[in-house]
Amino acid sequence: MTVRTDWTREEIAALFDLPFADLMYEAQTVHRARHPRNEVQLSTLLSIKTGGCPEDCGYCSQSTQADSGLKATKLMDVQAVLQAAAQAKDHGSGRFCMGAAWRSPKDRDMPRIIEMVKGVRQMGMETCMTLGMLSEGQARQLAEAGLDYYNHNIDTSPENYANVITTRSFEDRIETLENVRAAGINVCCGGIVGMGETRADRIGFIHALATMPHPESVPINALVPVKGTVLGDMLADTPMAKIDETEFVRTVAVARIAMPASMVRLSAGRESMSEACQALCFMAGANSIFTGDRLLTAPNAGDDSDARLFAKLGVVAMEAAPHGHLEAAE
Repeated sequence: MTVRTDWTREEIAALFDLPFADLMYEAQTVHRARHPRNEVQLSTLLSIKTGGCPEDCGYCSQSTQADSGLKATKLMDVQAVLQAAAQAKDHGSGRFCMGAAWRSPKDRDMPRIIEMVKGVRQMGMETCMTLGMLSEGQARQLAEAGLDYYNHNIDTSPENYANVITTRSFEDRIETLENVRAAGINVCCGGIVGMGETRADRIGFIHALATMPHPESVPINALVPVKGTVLGDMLADTPMAKIDETEFVRTVAVARIAMPASMVRLSAGRESMSEACQALCFMAGANSIFTGDRLLTAPNAGDDSDARLFAKLGVVAMEAAPHGHLEAAE
């Protein structure tokens, strides 16, 4: 199972067009060649600084341009973050992800961010941060602190990007990913489906990810329409607000085939998916989820619900990978 970065859109479109059973068979075959069967990584996501973001991402309740009623908060104290990380570890999480609603972090914030990274690592957990755009120097600081992963999603296809966000470009996203990769930090990069995009956009989204150095983690989110956001108001009362479950599973399966060594994570939107849909996603090659009852500001399925589903499916939690492990290294 060679890791390729020369995928064409035509090849990815052909995967989407496969009969569903054939696509699932190919995705599961690729998955078993690269990953432990019936194991799913458990991660926890904490908003360490909520709201007040100047970006105009159409899906995000934390934008200052959204009328979501969300109040901005200051950056959390380090000790409070570490207490949340310890609780997440007690509940079985192997990776602790921290998100701040910034366009980019200010240099004055970096010392506290670095303390958080070091503290969580000392607990034996993998660390991930999502802080917006990073300069080369900021990426190096995070690498020196031992950050395992940096999340920075491309969100959608290059062609659809400007329909979702106008305050930064697709190329800005790529620049941050390059700074992160150059610093030696694993990349976590994916996007959102169900934003009213076409299948061609979903093809373009997977193509963009699969033709860069493959992200070690690929989160695939289903839009959670939030009242007061551009997309939430536009799509909340239309069938497009919730992507067809079969099409969502197809997207997961194609991501698994195109990026065979990456972790593929079911992220936002899982709380509204049926158990059957989630089971099919695991069969399609998804092997990572967020646990807990919150994802930044959106609801999540919760630990008890996940435990019941895992018991039904015979799925177990994956042990945390050693620090510095590149899951998709080739």
